[in-house]
Order: sequence, then C-alpha cells, then structure tokens
Amino acid sequence: MLLVHPPLDLPPLSSLKATAVEDVTSVHQSKMDTLLEEVQELFEQQSRLESLLALSNKLQAEFRERLQSSPQCMLPSHNYTLPNGMEHGTYLAVEVGGSTLRVALVDLSGRNKARRPLRIRRLVSSTIDHDVRDLRGVSFFDWIARKIGEMLVTDREAGDRMQLKEPLPMGIAWSFPIDQTSIRSGNIIGMGKGFHCSIYKGHDLGDLITQACQRAHLNIRLDAIVNDSSAAVLSRAYIDPFTRLAVILGTGMNAAIHLPISSLHSSKFGVRQFPTTLDTTHVLINTELSMFGKRAFSTTRWDDCLNAQHKLPDFQPMEYLLAGGYLGEIVRLIVVEATETVGMFGGILPVKLSRPYSLDTRTLAAIEADNHPWLSPSCKLLQETCSLLGPPTPAEMHFIKEVILSVSLRSQSYFTAAVHALSSLLHDLDHANLQGVDHVSIGCDGSVVNKYPGYMEKCQVLLDQLTRLENSGRKRVVLESAGESAVLGAGVAVAMANAED
Repeated sequence: MLLVHPPLDLPPLSSLKATAVEDVTSVHQSKMDTLLEEVQELFEQQSRLESLLALSNKLQAEFRERLQSSPQCMLPSHNYTLPNGMEHGTYLAVEVGGSTLRVALVDLSGRNKARRPLRIRRLVSSTIDHDVRDLRGVSFFDWIARKIGEMLVTDREAGDRMQLKEPLPMGIAWSFPIDQTSIRSGNIIGMGKGFHCSIYKGHDLGDLITQACQRAHLNIRLDAIVNDSSAAVLSRAYIDPFTRLAVILGTGMNAAIHLPISSLHSSKFGVRQFPTTLDTTHVLINTELSMFGKRAFSTTRWDDCLNAQHKLPDFQPMEYLLAGGYLGEIVRLIVVEATETVGMFGGILPVKLSRPYSLDTRTLAAIEADNHPWLSPSCKLLQETCSLLGPPTPAEMHFIKEVILSVSLRSQSYFTAAVHALSSLLHDLDHANLQGVDHVSIGCDGSVVNKYPGYMEKCQVLLDQLTRLENSGRKRVVLESAGESAVLGAGVAVAMANAED
C-alpha cells in the first residue's frame, strides 16, 4: 500500500537563501563591531585627560634630560633674540624643502604700524622633482639661483634694487640637516631623499648659495639661515610678542622654543663665539620633537607593526604616532586586519590597500568631514582612491570612519600633551621672563594642524582642560596659526640680522 505523506510546509528556496545571507551578514557585522569597539577602547584610553597629564610629565623629564646631553635633540640655533616688531623693509626669502622650492619677497611694515605687518608680496614655487634631485655637483645650487633670478625679474622694485651697488639681503629656510656655524653659515650634514648634490656634505651652505648667485650675476647677500621650526617662531613672534615657541605638524613634525642659555649644558654650544652686539641671555632651540617619547607613549599593535616595518624603527617615535605621514598608514593597517579577520570587503583586500602608505591623510580628512547620512561622498572617494572593485557597504564605511575618528583623536591628544609639556618647560625654566605676560602664544604651521578638519580647535579645548586639571597657576597657552611660516620666518630672520648689523 502506497503511503502518501502530507506536503511539508517549507518556506520558499529564495527565503532560505535570504535567511542564510542574513545570518552570515549578522555574524560579519558582529565581528566588525567587536573589532571596532577594541580599536576605540585602545585609542581613546590613551586620550583621557589624566593619561595625557601623566604623558606630559614624562615628556618634560625627557626634555630636561636632552637639554643636557643629546647631540641629536635640543639643538641651540644662532638666533638669540626674538623680533621686536619694529624691523621693517623688503627682503628676499627662500624656502628649500624636500619637494618644493619657494622664492618670495617679504614685506615687514612694523607690528603696530600696519594692518598686515608681515606679508608675502610675491611668491613663486617650483617643484623639486626627480630631475632636479638628480642634478650633480653645484648644479642644484645653480638651479636655485636661476629660480631666484626668474622671480626677481617679475618685480620691478626688486629688479631696480638689484642694479644698485648694495646687494639685496636674503634669508633661507633650509629643511635639511645642517651644522650651523653662524647665522649666515653652516655645514651641510646630508640631504637624502634622492638628492645627488649630497656630495657637498661638509661644505658651507652659505658659500654654496652665494657662489651660485654670483655665477648667475645676482646682486644678493645671504644674511640668515634658519630651519623650519625656528622660522615659525620668528614669523609668529613678529606679529605677537607673547610667542615663545612654535610647532610644525604636517607630513612630519618639529618644534622650536626660546629658552635661557643657562638651561642647556655648555657642551651644546661647542666652541661657539657669542655675538658681542647682543645681550645673549636666551637662544632659540630646535627641539627635533619628532624624536621624543619612545619611553613615554602607549602604543597599539598597529603602531608596533608600523614601527617594525619602518626603514628607521624607533628613530622618530612621536612622529610615527601622530604626524600626517603616518595617520593613513595606521588606519590602513587596521583595515587590513579587518579584511583578514572579520571579512571586510568580502575578505578580499583591494590590491592598492595592500601597499604600505597607500592611504593618505587627505583621504582621512575628507571622510572625517563627511556628514552625509550614508557617507556617499566618502564611499565614492574610497572606491576611487583605493581602486575598490565595488562600493563599500554602509557598515564598512561606518567602521572606517569611526576608525579614522579614533586615530585622529589620539593624534590630537598626543600633540596636545607634547605642546603642554613644552609650554610647561618654558614656564619652569623662564618663569621670570614671563612675569606680566597675559598668556603664551604658540605658532602652529603644517597641513595637519592648520588644515585637518577641526584639529587645532580640538587641541585648544584639550589644552585648556589639561591646564585646568593641573591647576598649577601657569599662564594660559593659546594655539595660533602661523601659515607660510618658513618663508615669512626667513624674511624676519634676515631683517633681524640687518638690524643687528
């Protein structure tokens, strides 16, 4: 006898498939949420005020130690005084960076005599590309002189001055290591970054530039050489007399601070002859801030991975944690882990994201600033810049944005702790000179601190909170933008050198 079973009440096959997909998606989402919670906890616990104050104290101890002993950090410049704001005139200023040469005419009108006491009258930029870096011997310096001449012929007043017997004074902001022997001279230590003119290591930069200008028949006199951080202090101090230090935070980072000479060990000055025309009680110090903090900062496994894979591990520990050249790489390493462990991008890492440093800070800034409900502009940007096969899911975009927020928050927090440590050092070592000062200004330059969405504003809030928490009675510290500081600072430096003469 044939038994006939009643039909089973089964759901449609399409419904079963949908349920399976939903289960997989749910598991995938749960794992991604767990990883995100870990990322947020690891980065945000390093950003708590009590932790930042403890970090500041550790950095202060390291600053004091290296003021006495380090040959690499806390290096005294040949700038002893800050501008008084009365310097005036038009000066030639040149900035030589790793990728750009900028030649400018800078006008100084006096701090209290003009609405714009310090301005760039004319500026011409030239890219230092592979062909320029490949120039041999003195050809690189001849190229600089040629670019100076090309800018000067576009300015009638400067051109007329070039015809006079008196040479046009010039200041240069040099972004490479130099053993400076006077305000006007210094021996090249090295340039790296593919520059073939590095055969002139040990030669005097002032002589090389002066001789190149002579070969180009330019009536110019090099009167001042400064580095980028010193230039930032000088440019901001010309406008704001409360300025005592400056920080640079872009692709890399640095800071300069004006301290009593007595705060440094005498060995820092070698056999230097101090100028007799100045009351040399203070000196502008190049901190080489990026090199500090190896024993002070807490790190995550992604930071440790970045450091281990770097060609110079441990060389610039602070820079690796918070500067623009590394923020994108920290985010990328987290995304790589998310792809491999929780199935982001379907578990297949896009080829471009497999390459170190393929995610840059501009992309991070654009995503962080994206307030669209579904992050559609960021989704399109990421798909284009990272060559994704398809658009990220809303959950994946949420994960990436939250990671970026955590990484940038830690950068702001660590930067604030470093600024607090420097300003505390200033208060402790130069307390008498700050009597009657309402506040201390810090000039800030660089693409991250000046252009990353809300970066400086958030750091100022954190800085005020740290000051209140510490309750030490120190002056308020105010972050001020010091844009174009290398060029402007070179102009101020040469104006000061001429006033001293």
